[in-house]
Amino acid sequence: MDSNTTIQRQRPLAAEEGIAAVVFDLDGVLVDSFGVMQQAFARAYAEVVGEGAAPFDEYRKHLGRYFPDIMRIMDLPLELEEPFVRESYRLADRVRLFDGVRELLSDLRGRGVRMAVATGKSGPRARSLLDGLGVLGHFEHVIGSDEVARAKPAPDIVLRALELLDTPAHRAVMVGDAVTDLVAAREAGVRGIAATWAEADVAALLGAEPDAVLGVPDELLALVAPPR
Repeated sequence: MDSNTTIQRQRPLAAEEGIAAVVFDLDGVLVDSFGVMQQAFARAYAEVVGEGAAPFDEYRKHLGRYFPDIMRIMDLPLELEEPFVRESYRLADRVRLFDGVRELLSDLRGRGVRMAVATGKSGPRARSLLDGLGVLGHFEHVIGSDEVARAKPAPDIVLRALELLDTPAHRAVMVGDAVTDLVAAREAGVRGIAATWAEADVAALLGAEPDAVLGVPDELLALVAPPR
């Protein structure tokens, strides 16, 4: 996407509206975990299913959802979860923050913007990953799909983040790289921001009618409160 036209607003979204909180998805927004994810999925598939190529491309189409939900959609054994999680922990030191994310989080914190993570991962795994990357302290809350009644695309996890942040929906945004993130945001009454700096399906994201589309992390700063 052209860096000069990355902010493409489908509906008005202005800093003067007072964006006080940002809810982030994790994978594909804050962290580049796709390589680790692919290795962990391949190992789990080999252990549980056996021979043959692991259908990772199909798996990626459902990212944003909770792992057991993806297994049900793909008609794969739920037993893949244990080796997938085990390998994900083992390879966690290979996960990296996307360029510009660390700086974005520092800038948002400096502006007094409250932050939370709402992820398809389990809460303990997400918190462990962010802690290892040295950015857990930027977030007031990190919520996993195992900590709400219904995972994305249901709005539960976004609503829970708003509750914990004590922020009304009209003063928050959700940043995600998957249609499930945008649907969850809309259902929670929160404006959805599409992140495209990973390997996102931009056409699918645009089809979900996000309130803004960002090409690099620091473009988010234009949508929030100015520095204090």
